[in-house]
Amino acid sequence: MKLFPKIAMPVLAASLAFAVGACKPIDKDAATADKKDDKSAPATTKIAGLETEKEQVSYMIGMDLGKSMKPIKDEIDMDTVMKAVDTVFADGKPLMTEEQAQQIGQAFGQRMQAKKLADMQQQAKNNVSEGATFLAANGKKPGVKTTPSGLQYQVLTEGKGPKPVASDTVRVHYKGALLDGKTFDSSYDRSQPVVFSLEQVVPGWKEGIQLMPVGSKYKLWIPSKLGYGEAGTPGGPIGPNATLVFDVELLEIMKPGAADPAAAAGPAG
Repeated sequence: MKLFPKIAMPVLAASLAFAVGACKPIDKDAATADKKDDKSAPATTKIAGLETEKEQVSYMIGMDLGKSMKPIKDEIDMDTVMKAVDTVFADGKPLMTEEQAQQIGQAFGQRMQAKKLADMQQQAKNNVSEGATFLAANGKKPGVKTTPSGLQYQVLTEGKGPKPVASDTVRVHYKGALLDGKTFDSSYDRSQPVVFSLEQVVPGWKEGIQLMPVGSKYKLWIPSKLGYGEAGTPGGPIGPNATLVFDVELLEIMKPGAADPAAAAGPAG
């Protein structure tokens, strides 16, 4: 997992490689002819406060660097960063050797990795407590049912079709959210129902969908042990031990061979 950004050089190298790659040698006469004939050649984009191409390129590189360094902004001093940049640009003598820079970088990486791990452990602990408190209260609300596994559900619309079994492939519309209400995935937003096998999804989904007759719409509250557990979705929106909330609409039980569930997106297990 990428714990902190590698700053400056990858971004700068990519930007310069793109620019330099476009500057291949060309025939002078051909260039003159092309300039006369090609009226589609782009002019410098007009941007307030950035009148020249040099200013625009410089600002673009600065934006990329800023985005790269933002996750560690509390760990660095920009005046010192710029001091090092100025020294390198001026072919001056840096205050540290390459060996020292490598040692410092390794130590920094290890410290940031330890910090990231500690933050995740604390988040996991908080999510366990928050989830347990929420589910205990939620289970007492009218219309909310709790299964022996700990899954909670509420019938919003009861369909009249058949119920799927664990080996079925289904077509659904759904919205997934965290306890704070933040949506992390929604087939409704994509205006495209999802097809998947119940053998491929997290246990809470597998159990919950089997409770639903076709045509139903349920709300599911999935404890972390029936969702993504301690791992969450590394680098993604679901934290460790997160309790999840889904609005699910069961549209259809698919016939065998009707679609390739392996190619479908969804709350995979």
